Amino acid sequence: MARAARRTGLAAWQTGRLFRQLAARALDAVQDVLRAEVEKGNLRLVADFLADRAVPAARVLLLERMSVRLLARLGLRGALASNVVGWVLPFVLERLVMAGIKSGLFAKLKANPTVDEALARLDELRHATWKMLVPDPGSSAELDAGPPAQLPAAPAIGGKKA
Repeated sequence: MARAARRTGLAAWQTGRLFRQLAARALDAVQDVLRAEVEKGNLRLVADFLADRAVPAARVLLLERMSVRLLARLGLRGALASNVVGWVLPFVLERLVMAGIKSGLFAKLKANPTVDEALARLDELRHATWKMLVPDPGSSAELDAGPPAQLPAAPAIGGKKA
């Protein structure tokens, strides 16, 4: 089982329903904050944040907003909520940046797009990030090109031939 999980690139905790729900809520919280900033006209701030070049004060403000939104979405309280947000938010943000680098989103955002184009790019980024967070293990199945192997004939019961 561990070998199959390694081949598909899944960790054991990435296959559970609870992780998928938590990752979806974290990704939604991040997207909400980024979309709100783009709609306010702060496209450059979003691009700099995703490229890890934002001013430290702006980075802290965005992370704080994302944390608050995630806490509200989780419905947990106290130390448990802070602990969960403390490990899931950086994980989701890391995957978001990785997806942005792979898809070339940063170059597209720097090309001075309109707000509508930037929002569409953020939707693309969300979809690509979701595929990284919760990959579909069946999506890379390949069919064998050759004909199926023939099974040997079953032996007759009681030694009689049919």
